[in-house]
Amino acid sequence: MHDTLSDSAAASVTHLPLTLHPDPSRVVLRPFVPADNPFAAAGDSSHVDDVVRRVMALDTNEVASRLRRVERSLGGRHRNVKRVLERRFHDMIAPDSAHGPSPEQVRLIGAYFTEEYSFEAAALFNPSIVPHPDQSGAPEGGVRFVLSQRGVGEGHVSSITFRTGTFGADGGLTLDPPGQYATSPRIESIPGGATDDPGVRLFYDGGAPLSAIVIFPVTLRQRHGIEDLRLTCFTEDDGKRVYLGTYTAFSGEAVREELLRTADFDSIELEALRGRLAAAKGMALFPRRVNGYYAMLGRQDHQNIWLLTSNDLYQWDRGAVAVRPQWPWEFVQMGNCGAPIEIDEGWLVLTHGVGPVRNYCLGACLLDKANPAKLLARTREPLVAPDKQARDGYVPNVVYSCGALAVGRRLLLPYGVADSYTAFATVDIDALLLAMA
Repeated sequence: MHDTLSDSAAASVTHLPLTLHPDPSRVVLRPFVPADNPFAAAGDSSHVDDVVRRVMALDTNEVASRLRRVERSLGGRHRNVKRVLERRFHDMIAPDSAHGPSPEQVRLIGAYFTEEYSFEAAALFNPSIVPHPDQSGAPEGGVRFVLSQRGVGEGHVSSITFRTGTFGADGGLTLDPPGQYATSPRIESIPGGATDDPGVRLFYDGGAPLSAIVIFPVTLRQRHGIEDLRLTCFTEDDGKRVYLGTYTAFSGEAVREELLRTADFDSIELEALRGRLAAAKGMALFPRRVNGYYAMLGRQDHQNIWLLTSNDLYQWDRGAVAVRPQWPWEFVQMGNCGAPIEIDEGWLVLTHGVGPVRNYCLGACLLDKANPAKLLARTREPLVAPDKQARDGYVPNVVYSCGALAVGRRLLLPYGVADSYTAFATVDIDALLLAMA
């Protein structure tokens, strides 16, 4: 299925028959705000106020009839429909503007400011993977995992979606069925955040499977997409663990890196990174501090892999180039694919390279454990490259990943194909290291 011309580095890879393709039937309820009239004069009512006034003018029977239709149409596709509609009303309508609506009016008004969104209608790709917070039921010598993916829907807007599964010591991969309903979160601004650029905290309904979670754009700086989450299970010096993930927020005019933070995926914080090196794509945290500092890999100059360090998880100002393009398949640019993976020999880093005809291939390198600025070895040829069977899609000639998971001396490597769907492979770490130059 994949490039047979690569050297023994590619021979360390076993491609699995499982793939994940976009499913347009998976929908989530998300906020909808109608555009205001650009010709409105001072003192004119807002578009939102106009909608509320029209609903409030309906008689009781008409409100009940319209609401029954809405709730019936959504009831078989979403959890907690009434709660979501009530929440949208209170998100949009200030307390002193409520005018004492009935519970039915509240939900009907909320419905006018809600939309169904097919979050993976167009594509499902660029996965990352981490151990599941609950390892009960994991196979002996294996692991339960959480897989994040970038879903693309209407308007080429990206969201983050999740799946779960198990990976056995024998290399066997099983994916759990996705949750029947996607969950719409309760959204709150993070206290103390900047009023013009607040972080947000998302609260998901307890009892829903993790695969029901969808993280769609919430803030102005995210409105055109939340892209390429690179998750890691981060361990602090005191042994406390937290899931952290860098991702690209796209406003339509500018990109920047933001950070996802969660202990259990029941509540998730999203907040911008700051500093002169944070306005970039492709940043990924090391899974622990290195020499007392937070450490990150990135692609700040659009060509090379940088090593960044900081004593503040959200402030990034210090860094330098660590790995430069060397082989023809990476002459245009290099970048990291997800968080570095700590093994006995050092930090194993999956990389991507861009070569002729804008082909994206996957490779790997090994960094020194004590000094990650020191490159120890790298693959001369790609691990995975586009070929006749895996090159066509929304963006041809691209294979790309946002992270892999080590189980013993084997990697589980999920990767996106042509910015369209997700495939899976395993990598023998010992064979990979032997193939490095």
